[in-house]
Amino acid sequence: MISPTPGPTAPLAFVAGASRGLGLLIARELGRRGHRLVICARSAEELDAARVQLTAEGLSVRTAVCDVSDADEVDELVTAIETQDGPIEVAVVVAGVIQVGPLASLTRDHFDEAISVMLWGPINVALAVVGPMRRRGSGRIGVITSIGGLVPVPHLLPYSTAKFGAVGFTAGLRSELAGTGVKVTTVAPGLMRTGSHLRAEFTGNQGAEYAWFAPSATLPGIAMNPERAAVRIVDGVLAGRAYVLLSLLTKIGARVNGLAPSTTAALLGVFARLLPAGPPPEATSTVQGYQVEQGLKPLPSALVRAITVLGRSSARRWNQRPPHPKEKS
Repeated sequence: MISPTPGPTAPLAFVAGASRGLGLLIARELGRRGHRLVICARSAEELDAARVQLTAEGLSVRTAVCDVSDADEVDELVTAIETQDGPIEVAVVVAGVIQVGPLASLTRDHFDEAISVMLWGPINVALAVVGPMRRRGSGRIGVITSIGGLVPVPHLLPYSTAKFGAVGFTAGLRSELAGTGVKVTTVAPGLMRTGSHLRAEFTGNQGAEYAWFAPSATLPGIAMNPERAAVRIVDGVLAGRAYVLLSLLTKIGARVNGLAPSTTAALLGVFARLLPAGPPPEATSTVQGYQVEQGLKPLPSALVRAITVLGRSSARRWNQRPPHPKEKS
């Protein structure tokens, strides 16, 4: 599908964390709806690949290297966008990191990384764009949280910690901006088939952790089609909806946890005990899923590799390739 290139007066959308995966798909969907795009991520190489993919569809896109965990970098970028490209009418924060492993194998660094990217990232972007949006009396802010920010998923504790914070911040920000014309949307997806399992970080018994997480992030019925998810996310953000809950499992999980939190906690405890145990942090390292696939750690079973074929296909399509050694992932 080749879309007409938006003109200089077309609305501008800023998507943070759009070099690959869901962020890339959200940027593409906004571009297809007539928005000019500015996308950022930490890797210049991945941004170049994303730009090529988006411009091949006739979309107008500019890229910028930016670490959303750095408030000064975010402020400078938003100021530059508003000055050079025009007013940001839509801002979506997608940047994230997935760390999989038991508490016994986690360190404070895992929590620092998760909170910096997935809690401070949305805060930094929102604080940077909200002032100009309020002065104009209009704007849309979307933050991609997770079912992991509504129900604490075992072996994803740093992720859930950051995402719970992001849910609270985004919902609270919407209330603070009531009546200003600026709408804030909390997006809570479940697992999506973007190939993210190849870029997730695994600690503890990496092979065993990968063996349960990768199929969960790949299989139809568990993992959602990411293109359909991007359409629904953009629909919700542009409409200014308070919440966008994606996938049946997310909706069921949120409702069950709300109605019966003690029962949910007990069930999650059982699930956690069924997952692999892990050695202490000093006895293990943290590797990404593609490293497990490449055999730098014991490979998962042939069955796991077979049932994650759709995930690897999505990874190739949505730029989830291994990072260049000189680039930040």
